[in-house]
Amino acid sequence: MDGAWVYLVTGGCGFIGERIVELLAQQDYIQEVRVLDSVVREEVEKYSTATTRVTVMKGDIRDSSLLLAAMQGVHVVIHTAAVVDYRSTLPFCQMRAVNVEGTENVLRACCALSIPYVVYTSSIAAVGPNTSQEPMFRGNEDTKYSGEVELPYGKTKAMAERLVLEANGSKLPNGGKLSICIIRANTVYGEKATFLQELYSHVKANQGVLNYLQPEHSERNYTYVGNVAWMHVLAARNLQLKPDLLAGQVYYCYDDTPTRKGSLIQHQLLSSADPSVRLGSHIPYWKMWLMIQVQRVMRLILYPFWKPQPRLNLPLLHTIVTTFSYETDKASRHFGYKALFTWQESKHRTVQWLKAAAGDREATQPPGRKEN
Repeated sequence: MDGAWVYLVTGGCGFIGERIVELLAQQDYIQEVRVLDSVVREEVEKYSTATTRVTVMKGDIRDSSLLLAAMQGVHVVIHTAAVVDYRSTLPFCQMRAVNVEGTENVLRACCALSIPYVVYTSSIAAVGPNTSQEPMFRGNEDTKYSGEVELPYGKTKAMAERLVLEANGSKLPNGGKLSICIIRANTVYGEKATFLQELYSHVKANQGVLNYLQPEHSERNYTYVGNVAWMHVLAARNLQLKPDLLAGQVYYCYDDTPTRKGSLIQHQLLSSADPSVRLGSHIPYWKMWLMIQVQRVMRLILYPFWKPQPRLNLPLLHTIVTTFSYETDKASRHFGYKALFTWQESKHRTVQWLKAAAGDREATQPPGRKEN
């Protein structure tokens, strides 16, 4: 490679996107990494190196004209921008506008500007669990799993995936063709993981006890954000080198983080950061189901005077309690993926961040206020 490649990362100021930008900037074959995000954090530009410039631009992927301007001269697009909303706090139409119509805009711009390579960041939620809550136990990218996806966020990602796969192989104005691959992540943890911060606050408010919903033998994959980002970098590079192999393919994210019920992983991370955190007891499904139904009735009765944002809804509850795990080495076979960070390294980095975040949080509490 000649060192003149220009990459665009949509959503490059986000949780996964920022780590992708950081790793891309360390590759000597890349001249510029452009970041397009609706919420700009200019500190992302600090990842610029002597050979790779990082440029941050504010923009919304729903704005077609702005997108075309930002993508001028780009060779590779890594499309991570999305509304990630497992609790369904936003209207479905708003999620769809970004996750589906925004993705369609990115694909149109690539075709108009003859940008040949796209890596699309998807989610295991695009696959399931389905409305029947059928489990998937240690499947892989070829495992057959049917039925309608239940989680609204997952529905938008499934719709976007269909658009991406349909666009793969499209003819470009310069005579080339569009080559796209999909990266599906499961639960991604690491520094700046909002769900870990929220969980820690909830646990501290519960006297340091982490109660859990997952059944005893449930499984779900957790993957460290640095390894998810590294898989994107390798996929993008090899999509250029081996388009006939990678184009149209889907890859699950994986590393050596233990695959078991998520509460155990969460407990390891939280208790390592704060030894006072202890694992509590299992909350029965029926109890949470009943609480959700009661809250739903109360919202209907008291609307619009009471508009709470519940931590849980039925699709999310079903996602939590349903085993959905996979085992695969497809990324390793196709483009030599190997995790950059071991489980111990990933855990250490996450724990150090959690400790720092907890310290900052205590420092900003009003005087006289102390949590038990």
